[in-house]
Amino acid sequence: MEKHSTEFVGLDVHKESTAIGRASAGRAAGRFVGTVGPILAELLKSLKSLGPPEDLSIVYEAGPCGYGLVRELRARGYACEVIAPSKIPRRSGDRVKTDRRDAVRLAELARAGELVSVMVPDERDEAIRDLSRARVDAVRARLAARHQLKAMLLRHGHRYGRSSWTQAHERYLAKITFAHAAQDATFAEYRQAVSEANERAQRIVEALRDQCTTWRMQPVLEALMTLRGIDFVAAVTLVAELGDLKRFAHPRELMSFLGLVPSEYTSGDSRRLGKITKAGNGHVRRILIEAAWNYRFPARMSVVLQKRQEGQPKVVRDIAWRAQLRLAQRYRRLSARHLHHNKVCVAIARELAGFIWDIGRHVPIRDIPVKAAKTRGSEHKGCRAIAAPAPL
Repeated sequence: MEKHSTEFVGLDVHKESTAIGRASAGRAAGRFVGTVGPILAELLKSLKSLGPPEDLSIVYEAGPCGYGLVRELRARGYACEVIAPSKIPRRSGDRVKTDRRDAVRLAELARAGELVSVMVPDERDEAIRDLSRARVDAVRARLAARHQLKAMLLRHGHRYGRSSWTQAHERYLAKITFAHAAQDATFAEYRQAVSEANERAQRIVEALRDQCTTWRMQPVLEALMTLRGIDFVAAVTLVAELGDLKRFAHPRELMSFLGLVPSEYTSGDSRRLGKITKAGNGHVRRILIEAAWNYRFPARMSVVLQKRQEGQPKVVRDIAWRAQLRLAQRYRRLSARHLHHNKVCVAIARELAGFIWDIGRHVPIRDIPVKAAKTRGSEHKGCRAIAAPAPL
């Protein structure tokens, strides 16, 4: 049901301040209201002076401050939306940017219907996403620690020609000594840093397994694991970042959201297709491209994959098998055209997103009561809904 508001309010939210702009219904120019501090009571006091909650439509950009503000405002009866920053229209000749002008501009664009709102995730879903992203940070820290250790070994002429970080590699490292005690101490510290980083990453994975057992998206997570190249960690990343896949009306919408579609410049009879847009969620795009490498091998049902498919509905298993047949064949055809292997993997990842969407729409989400205030105004005049949350 469309909500007719008399006042559109734009908030430019920062860590220590929030600028407020307003635009009344009609064609009058927006105006600046003022700036308040980070305390919610100050913002509520300013909003109260603009009118009752049912007459206000509030928008602010997605950013590092998260979704706490929109939840607080919705709980108090305000219609509030979080806006995708990448979708905000920009004037090419406008070279002045201030918090004041940004707030007024948001209000005016909301009134004109030029903003695209993002889906505000459930608090539990956001918590799983935070834990999933913490694992990514832990893996990056582990990689940095390993690079530091191997750099020291290379400086002193120690080269290991086989696969690193296996049990054989650990035994090799245990035998290394240096000419000076200071170097031995340095080497020991580097090894300890690698060990601690590895333990941290493993702890987070175990925490994810524990938390996902009671997560409402657990059925979708297990269904996605029937796909080749999608293990537990990959499935958690996909579901935590994308949420309910039924929000996408068509698989092309999901592919576009992930930035896996080619950029295009068409004018008249000229049509140019460029690199992929990379305009969406980078976490999911990375997982899909890594999974795409698995389809360079012929389609087969391995023991691990067979175990992951046990207990899954027949429709899900059929989709997973069709994905194997199609993507493995397509990988061979694209490779036969002598395309670069990175381009081939991107093409496979794009089609894999379509199979993920197909599985997501066949799997029901577990109905778990969530303690959260009922909100209204998820769609209101001035904003168009987008299928999935924008990355913060």
